[in-house]
Amino acid sequence: MHHVSTGQGSINAVILMVSIDIVKIEKTEDLQVMIGHASFIKTVEDLYEKIVETVPGIKFGLAFSEASGPCLVRTDGNDEELKKLAGKNMFDIGAGHTFIVLFKNAYPINIVNAVKGVSEVQRIYCATANQVEVVIAKGEHGNAILGIVDGYRPKGIEGEKDVKDRHDMLRKFGYKR
Repeated sequence: MHHVSTGQGSINAVILMVSIDIVKIEKTEDLQVMIGHASFIKTVEDLYEKIVETVPGIKFGLAFSEASGPCLVRTDGNDEELKKLAGKNMFDIGAGHTFIVLFKNAYPINIVNAVKGVSEVQRIYCATANQVEVVIAKGEHGNAILGIVDGYRPKGIEGEKDVKDRHDMLRKFGYKR
């Protein structure tokens, strides 16, 4: 406890230190990743059900970090290796009430709105195929996600050829006619 003078009197204040770290998400190039914030232990089962009903054939593992009680990382999914990898990544992040989904045979655009529709999901930090780094604040009781580094910094501003390439790619994937 520190004694602080305010000019009109004084107060006692507790000053806590916070450290900031970066956790690199461990994943292979063929995997997609989604990281979000949710508020209840049933998140694990609700996310599982929503994902399998949204994209038939998707392979995934998910993990959720409890913020009270036993404070365990809970895992689920239909691919054992992805479940283990999701659990490891979530443990490394260590932020309560957060989740990670690692998946293949689908794109983030295929599941992101369904996941956002799960009642206890409050935020999606990212849904991407890129390499991801999670910026973490370490406090006295646990960690918090401050933000996400999604991919790489820009190398320039697109020109006419880049615009054409982008339009062609979207049509090749079937997202535009």
